[in-house]
Amino acid sequence: MSALHHEERGRSGSTAATEAYTLYDDVAEGAAALVIKRYSTSFSLASRLLNEPVRTRVCNIYALVRVADEIVDAPRPDGDHDQQLRMLDSLHAEVHEAMRTGHSANLVVHAFARTARACGIGTDLVDPFFQSMRTDLFRTDHDEASFATYIYGSAEVVGLMCLKAFLLDQPRPEAQYAELAPGARRLGAAFQKVNFLRDLGDDRDNLGRSYVPGLDPEHFDVAMRDRLLDDIDADLAAAAAVIPRLPAGSRRAVAAAHALFAELSRRLRQASPARIRSERIRVPGPAKARVVARAVTVGV
Repeated sequence: MSALHHEERGRSGSTAATEAYTLYDDVAEGAAALVIKRYSTSFSLASRLLNEPVRTRVCNIYALVRVADEIVDAPRPDGDHDQQLRMLDSLHAEVHEAMRTGHSANLVVHAFARTARACGIGTDLVDPFFQSMRTDLFRTDHDEASFATYIYGSAEVVGLMCLKAFLLDQPRPEAQYAELAPGARRLGAAFQKVNFLRDLGDDRDNLGRSYVPGLDPEHFDVAMRDRLLDDIDADLAAAAAVIPRLPAGSRRAVAAAHALFAELSRRLRQASPARIRSERIRVPGPAKARVVARAVTVGV
């Protein structure tokens, strides 16, 4: 028996158990928040604008996404694709089990499962995500069909998961979800496509991948840059149209995230193809703060 349980023996069993479960839930959600804080400054900045409990729900979702992404993108030096696949399959199985039981020994999975069970996030959204992550382990380039499937699983379903978290406490969540889902998918797609363009050189040189069909980094030119950004800007415009219809507790954060990626799109359009190939275009900290402040004012 642990020292903690020795401490708790003086209280009723049900009270001690409830407090222990609550503490574990809190620790799990704290672990998810730490993952987000360390891995994504932009997301961490935007997520602070979410009201609670929506902020915690969304952090729980993104923490799992981040962990899965790290399995396929940052393998250990002595690892290989088979090891990565085993790890990813194990994580997927843990998520399924935790969604069924409500508990996991993996803190990030436990936090995600709490949100999934509360918000109605099902395997119809979780499984396409893990399938896209598996694709990164065996596919190095894409055609139009596989690219669309990859975007849906890696990004659009994440937008849909977040939308379920936004709408949980609303009076008509199912009707609102049906109305807003296309915009959530377009926003997720825009985020992913921006990152593909930003990481063009790194994906090819370090990961051996080329996501965008027909794009050869060695022959990347202004026409291709503008074609890709026109597509991204169309996604951003479609997403912007639904942001005003989001609940007040999440609207400002989504507006801020949208504004940050719109600014990235603008800066990518100003950058030469050679620069995009050789460096990751960023929004500097002070400019990022200005963009977020302006978006928050408009999004209120």
